[in-house]
Amino acid sequence: MGETSPFSSLSMPVLLDSPANDSLAVQEIQGAPQLPVSIDLTVRENNLWDRIRNGFAMTDLNDDLVLYYQQWYQNRPDALRRMVERSRPYLHHIVEELEARGMPTELALLPMVESSFNPNAYSRAHASGLWQFIPSTGKRFNLEQNWWRDERRDIVASTNAALDYLQSIYDMHGDWHLALASYNWGEGAVKRAITKNEARGLPTDYPSLNMPNETRHYVPKLQALKNIFGNPGLIARLGLPFIPNEPYFATLETPRPIDVKTAAQLANMSVEEFQRLNPSHNRPIIKPDTPVVIPADKVDDFRSKLHDSRVPLTQWQAYTVTSAERLEQIAARFNTTAAELARVNGLSEKVRLGAGSTLLVPGNGSSSGLTSLLNTQAPQHIIEPERIARTCGKGNKRSAKCAPRNESPASKGSKTAKDGGNAGPTKASRATAGKPDAKGAKSTARNTAKPPPAKPAASQPTNKKRK
Repeated sequence: MGETSPFSSLSMPVLLDSPANDSLAVQEIQGAPQLPVSIDLTVRENNLWDRIRNGFAMTDLNDDLVLYYQQWYQNRPDALRRMVERSRPYLHHIVEELEARGMPTELALLPMVESSFNPNAYSRAHASGLWQFIPSTGKRFNLEQNWWRDERRDIVASTNAALDYLQSIYDMHGDWHLALASYNWGEGAVKRAITKNEARGLPTDYPSLNMPNETRHYVPKLQALKNIFGNPGLIARLGLPFIPNEPYFATLETPRPIDVKTAAQLANMSVEEFQRLNPSHNRPIIKPDTPVVIPADKVDDFRSKLHDSRVPLTQWQAYTVTSAERLEQIAARFNTTAAELARVNGLSEKVRLGAGSTLLVPGNGSSSGLTSLLNTQAPQHIIEPERIARTCGKGNKRSAKCAPRNESPASKGSKTAKDGGNAGPTKASRATAGKPDAKGAKSTARNTAKPPPAKPAASQPTNKKRK
């Protein structure tokens, strides 16, 4: 049998019985159905999901992994809704940037795969931010990473860098699936996999390459999300939040240093809300001429208050250590706690600082030293080793040399060592500059670290890899 036409009114009409008087019966022929018209991108949608859907341009991937992940997401509607809510401040900006570059708008969903739209997400591979840049790739795309801030967590800067990267690897492969595999696995690794298949006479498309499981599952996750957000009925059935097609935020710069807390107050926001839009700052002070992200409906009020302010916008100052001190000693001098100084400066609470070290301490922000500190990439933190107490045996004379209390007897050739005694190794004091920072850089004795990384969102189906 031949195929049934998809357009019923274009099929051959059914023959009717002839009337008794043999006169011709009048039959109304229905018009042809209206075929879908081309999308007019000049018409502004009110719903951001409609705008994203209209910009889909990648070839669809259909396999069992896509089906698995689509079901995985659909079975967790609460987690999916939370992820959408987290995306609300950032998604419109990402779509704007994609359209300005002529890139597929499916890529606006990629941070759902990468970080579940958590700007503080941090992986075991030291990848950070919405787009999960590792330190080296961040530097390659000019993302600032220092004691003051980490632009891998900056919404505007990291989005610009991620789209630059995606565009460059698309230009390399001419295929968006291979570009995404490169983003996840590395362009060099994908290129080598392609070369191996070419040498064997095998296809070189995404499904045909030999790759790690994480990369194999990477594009199916994005395709699964595309299938969900590309289906208005499914969006409604899952109760996914509506996101208006309008800018959520705007940026401006402040000519003076300003505390994160003060900026939040001027913007009439909680500190938590402000930090969601400005997650790149490692310290409680925002340096002058640094872009500040403010909700679009609060920018004018913020700018007006900033202009009218005649008092210092920061309540911190620089303090230089003149002799070796512990943080609790310094904290007592400035009416704060060692824990607070450690948090603000990215130090261990038990650290002992040597002369010449510089700290941020509570103050009025008027110290000239603060200006000098703001002009540096990082303050100097000289970690002093602990003093080792020395003890002498009862029979030793005063002038005799005494071994350190925690020194292994074996190093002195003691009887215990000769007899095979199992004395412990020397326990050298450890003075660290803090935990690994959100940039993934390791702390050293002269370099502090940033606040500990946030855990990846719980909605991710698998652990993160890294580009």
